[in-house]
Amino acid sequence: MRLARIETPDGHEIFVSHDGIWRRLSDIEGFAAPRRLVDLLDDSVRRELVGLLGRSPAAGRADIRLAGAATVLDSGDIWGAGLNYRNHSRDLDAEQPVSGPGSYLRPRNCLIANGRPIELPTRSKRVTAEAELGLVIGRDCKNVPRSSWRSVVVGVTAVLDLTAEDVIRENPRYIPWAKGFDTFCSVGPQLVTLDEFDDVSLKSIRVSTVRNGEVIATALTSDMKYDLGYLVEYFTADRTIPAGTVICTGTPGAAVVRPGDSIEAIVEGVGALLHPVA
Repeated sequence: MRLARIETPDGHEIFVSHDGIWRRLSDIEGFAAPRRLVDLLDDSVRRELVGLLGRSPAAGRADIRLAGAATVLDSGDIWGAGLNYRNHSRDLDAEQPVSGPGSYLRPRNCLIANGRPIELPTRSKRVTAEAELGLVIGRDCKNVPRSSWRSVVVGVTAVLDLTAEDVIRENPRYIPWAKGFDTFCSVGPQLVTLDEFDDVSLKSIRVSTVRNGEVIATALTSDMKYDLGYLVEYFTADRTIPAGTVICTGTPGAAVVRPGDSIEAIVEGVGALLHPVA
């Protein structure tokens, strides 16, 4: 199943794709369509939805363009793992942490819809953009064992993560500040439920950072030092992670962006985000 939020003049509407057909959630008879995508993450709600779609296969069919999709994150937090791909740490001439991944928590006000322009801050002279795979947490959770990570992750999505890199090079303690500028994060354009991936296919997802049509960095998720189960265990250890939270799992590499560039995050089989740089 795939879920998306499409912007409308009055806000947004939620759409669902099952068996390759997009449907407007509010048009599905017998389903009390929520206003928030996070309210669809519960397993029982989605099972009810699948059952209704099976009885009314033509209900609510719609043509949508994910190029204008709003962020899939309408609740929860944004956590991220840094230096999790081996080649990226070498690119930055930085040692990979040995006791766990680099990590950060960023503010939600930095989120933008797919296709919206990125505004470069005046406080930085070197901004980089990075493609990442995002894990979407489906229920409030705490202290999740590595072996049980799939029980709390409802799906995956694509992430475009921007950083004021010169600020972090000056002082690595500035990570939240350097990642919290307006327009500095895009999450979407859709959520793909985890049942579409087995453990083998999750390790062979290709993540690519593309600038002006040129692939700047690319790698398979198998190149992560800390795998998905480890990251879920790490971020939920001794803290409650609310439903809707996205865990950004790291990038194979970053691209420096300047005004006039276009920057793209491509996560194969999951989605692509494309933004102009103002």
